[in-house]
Amino acid sequence: MRLWRGLALAAALLAACAGAWPQSPVAARPRIALVLSGGGARGGAHIGVLKVLEEQRVPIDIIVGTSAGAIVGASYASGMPLTEIEKEMKTLSTATLFHDLSRDDVPLRRKADDALNYIGPEVGLGPGGLELPKGAVAGVALEAVLRRLTARQRDSDFDKLPIRFRAVATDVATSEMVVLKQGSLSAVIRASMAIPAVVNPVEIDGRLLVDGGVVRNLPIDVARSLGAQVVIAVNIGTPLLQRKEITSLLSVSDQLTRILTVNNVNQSLKELTPDDVLITPDLGVVATSDFDRLPEAAAAGEAAARQVVDQLARWQLAPEVYAALTAARTATGASTDVRIQEVRIQGLERVNEDVVRAAMETQSGSVFDATKADNDMRRIYGRGDFERVSYFLTELPGGGHAMTTDVGEKAWGPHYLRLGFGLSTDFEGTSYFNLLLTHRWTWLNRLGAEWRNDVQIGHNERLRTEWHQPLSSAQRWFVSPYAELAREPFDFFDNEGRRAARFRRDIRQLGLDVGVPFGNVGEARLGVVRGRVKLGTDISFIPGSEVVPPSEVAGAVLRLRLDALDSVRLPRAGYALDLRLFRSYPQWGADEAYSRLSTSAQGAFSLGPHALQWAGFVSRAISEDLPFHELSSLGGFLQLSGYQTGEFIGRGARFGRLSYTYRIARPGFFEGMSVGVSGEVGRIGDEVRGPNAAETRHGNAVFLVVDSFLGPLYLAYGRASSSNQAVYLFLGQP
Repeated sequence: MRLWRGLALAAALLAACAGAWPQSPVAARPRIALVLSGGGARGGAHIGVLKVLEEQRVPIDIIVGTSAGAIVGASYASGMPLTEIEKEMKTLSTATLFHDLSRDDVPLRRKADDALNYIGPEVGLGPGGLELPKGAVAGVALEAVLRRLTARQRDSDFDKLPIRFRAVATDVATSEMVVLKQGSLSAVIRASMAIPAVVNPVEIDGRLLVDGGVVRNLPIDVARSLGAQVVIAVNIGTPLLQRKEITSLLSVSDQLTRILTVNNVNQSLKELTPDDVLITPDLGVVATSDFDRLPEAAAAGEAAARQVVDQLARWQLAPEVYAALTAARTATGASTDVRIQEVRIQGLERVNEDVVRAAMETQSGSVFDATKADNDMRRIYGRGDFERVSYFLTELPGGGHAMTTDVGEKAWGPHYLRLGFGLSTDFEGTSYFNLLLTHRWTWLNRLGAEWRNDVQIGHNERLRTEWHQPLSSAQRWFVSPYAELAREPFDFFDNEGRRAARFRRDIRQLGLDVGVPFGNVGEARLGVVRGRVKLGTDISFIPGSEVVPPSEVAGAVLRLRLDALDSVRLPRAGYALDLRLFRSYPQWGADEAYSRLSTSAQGAFSLGPHALQWAGFVSRAISEDLPFHELSSLGGFLQLSGYQTGEFIGRGARFGRLSYTYRIARPGFFEGMSVGVSGEVGRIGDEVRGPNAAETRHGNAVFLVVDSFLGPLYLAYGRASSSNQAVYLFLGQP
């Protein structure tokens, strides 16, 4: 009798749960579909809705999602418990989603560019002219998050997930709606939410896909096509911009996309029947890009769902039946380690496969580690050669798995151009600007040779060309010949701080370095240099050649650079060091024998919105006296604020600065906005005005700094004394 009772109970449970599985006939209840719309950060509302559905024990047989709805829907359909989804989503922020890399993942050669204040992205130079990236963000960081949210996927067929699932995307070439039903959930979700011009499109089965909200933001018809008899539709909306918010070309383009979305949602709403349920959360001012407010969106979704609990009660299951259904959805199966038997690389054309493999910690024979694999992807992307980097696992016929790293080389390479700009003014007639153009030609041979050319005009003029040649595919050693022409301002001030004369220090030199990188943190170089320095006349009654005769330069250079800062623009953690030792050798052609040591360092640490930054440098002779062309200078914004730029010149300098900043606007695409104060102290061997002119000087500044697409913009007041003060507008790195 106990056996018969057990069989009867099991049969009853199976009958009650039948509607949850697509292959089972629907008898006891209708097949229910949950349709989740897109809306960026507003998609946090879907979590609140699911919370109420679970409380009310409402079964879900099908989930169809667009964009943000695809994120939550795919995670839930693949078997992740709602509490884990909510926990993972809380880690998201605008800053993490829209920054593909941390600086830890970028080689030092690329990090060094951060100090040059480039404007906009690197563009390509091809036969058809200038070529731009397809989006502002590649989505590497985003896809790492999506892989964590869909880690329970065990089958590429979305009909075989614990809950049937579909994602909707748009074919950007044909404008057609694409319903995605198989593949990698993380890649599919990223395609569904690839905001045009913001996130790079995703290529799947030969189609270039972007955000599905453009064609079907609330895909009720897709749910019907899967056999849904009841639809629970959650419309988080993409509200139109108000008239006062439409102020630029970008906002007009954004509004056109929103119009398309609103129109197709209105059409979809007409497909609802009296048996369906519509949930429309009141999301107030939560913007589509405000991922820092996901908890607010979740609370709004929960509140909206509670308003329709009477309608949801029609499909409520018994507690024990719903518990069995939930257990089946979230079951993980046997926990076994996935062993990688083979590591494959696909998608390469120019880039050497050995270089990509050398950047990966995941190797054949190792146990798969998702965190390690994500780090591999970031390091590969950080090289700067790819517009797309991802991976997937496949089961091998003989057992074990293969990990395939799928990359897409930049379509706008291998020639790249970048434009940089900087300016400063003290509003009293002293203004400077610099305009920079950089050209890179990459992968000139199989070892990854790169030819770089820099042209700068303005306050500092420079023409430099360098060939960077790795000596192996692992790129652990390199040689770097270079040539440089530079003209730097060389001002003389009187004791009252008035400019008495302006000269130009003209430098022409050739050099050859041999170096070794230390991962992405630093590098050491040993090189030789040969050149000539002369003092050119700009504004002076005395020709520069009579002040200082031209000088021949020849010697050896040892340089060590380390950079572990989280940001150069507004650093909040890490450190950086640049140490340079130069020895001049007359037997190589130099006019004088001397040794010069120069070192600069900076660091930062933070707590919440508060941050402390420190910086300093030392320049001095080690043996013999320094020649005139090796003079150091001090003065200007954040380098003895209040004094004129380069007001103090002498042989040897010491300088230190301590700054405090408070972040008043959260970061997004950029670093945000901060207010700050600085204290500065410096001393220079001021032999230009006379040996008695050397003294320790102080400067202080208060400033507002805004990180923008033009670079960090400072508005500051500097004061050294009652007679030495200035107001600054400064664009670029001080």
